[in-house]
Amino acid sequence: MTDRRIQAATDDELLQLYRRESAQRTGRAAASELFSRHTRRTYLWCRRYTRDHERAMELAQDVMLNAYRALPRFEGRSQFGSWLFAIARNVCLKAVRGPGWLIDPEAEPDALPHPNDDPEREYEELRDEARLRALLERTLEVDERRALWLRCEEKLPVDEIGRLLGLENATGARALLQRARRKLRAVLERAGEAS
Repeated sequence: MTDRRIQAATDDELLQLYRRESAQRTGRAAASELFSRHTRRTYLWCRRYTRDHERAMELAQDVMLNAYRALPRFEGRSQFGSWLFAIARNVCLKAVRGPGWLIDPEAEPDALPHPNDDPEREYEELRDEARLRALLERTLEVDERRALWLRCEEKLPVDEIGRLLGLENATGARALLQRARRKLRAVLERAGEAS
């Protein structure tokens, strides 16, 4: 396969080519093209988690390395972009997680300042967040929750959401997001009327 045909191939075609010829130059070229297509997006995902260019570059490199090593085990049960996003998410969450608990035997717990000036307000916020999660679970279908998460939390564009969820086009993703919002609005209006 020529370089031009490799560049014109879809992600799925590149994966098939890689599987057939992984030990040959063509298979390696297919994998290289596949990863180069997703390099910028991977960096942007990492940047959202770290808010630091250098750290995001390091994490994106780790994501790509992990994905390349795992590529022979990728079974294709999801889109390549979704699989890569899952790897990026795991790498970033692991990287931004704080250090483990440190124990100071001389510290007096009652003398330590509370990280939040208003623990009651913090409790209420956590309770409201739990209620919202429960509402989303009760009200929305899995694809609707995923679409909302990708749009609101991951700040992905609609066409990217459609691609990650395996929808035909951006119109499908827009329709999914609008349906989810309508459902939530209706439930919240009913709850407001009941109270």
